Amino acid sequence: MDIDARELEKGNFVILDMRSEVDREFGSIPGSVYVDTNELLSDPPKDKDKRYVICCDHGILSRDIAEKMRAMGYDAYNLKDGYYGYIKYDMDKTMAKDIKEKTEESIRKKFRKNLMSRFTKALSDYRLIDEGDNIAVCISGGKDSMCMAKLFQELHRYSKVEFGLRFVVMDPGYNEDNRRLIEENAARLGIPIEIFESDIFDSVYQVEKSPCYLCARMRRGYLYKYAKDHGCNKIALGHHYDDVIETILMSMLHGAQIQTMMPKLHSTNFQGMELIRPMYLIREDDIKAWRDYNGLHFIQCACRFTDTCSVITEGKSDSKRMETKMLIRELKKTNPDVEKMIFKSVENVNIDTVISYKKKGVKHHFLDEY
Repeated sequence: MDIDARELEKGNFVILDMRSEVDREFGSIPGSVYVDTNELLSDPPKDKDKRYVICCDHGILSRDIAEKMRAMGYDAYNLKDGYYGYIKYDMDKTMAKDIKEKTEESIRKKFRKNLMSRFTKALSDYRLIDEGDNIAVCISGGKDSMCMAKLFQELHRYSKVEFGLRFVVMDPGYNEDNRRLIEENAARLGIPIEIFESDIFDSVYQVEKSPCYLCARMRRGYLYKYAKDHGCNKIALGHHYDDVIETILMSMLHGAQIQTMMPKLHSTNFQGMELIRPMYLIREDDIKAWRDYNGLHFIQCACRFTDTCSVITEGKSDSKRMETKMLIRELKKTNPDVEKMIFKSVENVNIDTVISYKKKGVKHHFLDEY
């Protein structure tokens, strides 16, 4: 038996979210609790007097769980269209004008210190914007790139430096729901996006080894080309502070090398083009706080691999990045400054104590000068 998101407000339900804890990091229904479906069925709730609603991404996998709970004597329902259905309902309740004004005011006031100040500090510290730049702000549809777009808009209103902006969305093969969510969010937030399409998802879908890496490389190439063809000299990506420290650890633990995510890079294939990361000093938790304060809902990863993975594994993720994120959280319990230490470590490399290193592709060994 299905109920829709509107009915959640009418009844006193216990909402059981069977999406992975990784997915819940990107957003969840207020008051919902995470459940492992296997544990839910093998060790169900003691209280049969309550009304339960089971939620998954699209209301497909949860339907079977709700039916099994009803067979066990529980008053259980499936959330029609799942979390995506809830997102659409919640977005439809608020006026676009109200959302735009609220998000902009929150950047100027409530989140000025943690978002805007760190945004402008990164621009200054790493010299990311120059007079006359024309920047393609690359929007994937997630919280990071959407927040970056609003920060750029706010900066553009008051900056003494003259620069141009284009808000670019590349559709590599999104499903209809995700494409619509990106378009609706952009309209509600007042971001004048321009969308161009590619067939990247089709190209990498059958690739077994490192499809995500290949997809990211191809996306960047398409973005560089589109930006250059439309008069831009820089592309801006929404990677943040947490992405940086996770990359440092992942490089060591899984790549046997020490490297970081740079705040800016010259393109090797598109002459005169540069990549910048203006969110470099912004913490992910602060982006989430801005999102939740304004009641916003964004896509996580809208790729076909994510869609398939959620069907096959019921949302469980074996992402190396998420493993690294969890590792950092554990380390932080005994060392509150561990994130800052990881970030600063690549700014304090002592070459005298390094066995070997590469510079511009050339390997140097300590025995060369010993």
